[in-house]
Amino acid sequence: MLYFVKTPNIIKRIFPTLTWDIPSKKKVIYLTFDDGPTPEITPWVLSELHKYNAKATFFCIGKNIVNHPDITTCIIAENHTIGNHTHNHLNGWLKTPKVYLENINKAQQTIGSEIENKKVLSSKLFRPPYGKIKNSVVKKLLVKEYKIIMWDVLSGDFDRSITKEKCLENVINNTNEGSIVVFHDSIKASKNLKHILPKILDYFSKKGFVFEVIQ
Repeated sequence: MLYFVKTPNIIKRIFPTLTWDIPSKKKVIYLTFDDGPTPEITPWVLSELHKYNAKATFFCIGKNIVNHPDITTCIIAENHTIGNHTHNHLNGWLKTPKVYLENINKAQQTIGSEIENKKVLSSKLFRPPYGKIKNSVVKKLLVKEYKIIMWDVLSGDFDRSITKEKCLENVINNTNEGSIVVFHDSIKASKNLKHILPKILDYFSKKGFVFEVIQ
């Protein structure tokens, strides 16, 4: 499985309309979790974050929000942010722009219905599953005032071919001020995630970092 753990600067320059990191002189890190909510993993993630008063951004699959509204409510109650990860976890390179945009819109409607009356602003953050999105779709989402959030550091928690120690090393060695880091609150990633998340929260907290939501 080939992927960049640290997004090269050349890629960031080629695609400047996508958000890869949030440059800051402050010690702030942006933790993000994709593919939830899932009852097996997301409540545990919320518990770990709570121990450090850490805030995160959850890029949720629309159908998972529909299936687990109680967990979605918990995410909101802990003052985390919810972003759009399509309704059915679609690969943007394999779908027509029309089908893909309709799926994004369906997820956004689901997010809106879950957060209304909860005193939370509707978030127009979007992360394409697999990081795959056509330029024509990017342009249309930007017109609709979405922020397309990519990443600076990919933990590799989803990669069952690497050890949990390597997964931890991926994050520790590549994360700095303003980094957007990707994890997955999914069953597939759970073995690595349950090893690395407590250690990452502890390591960076001791170094004076704080963890904030993407807005």
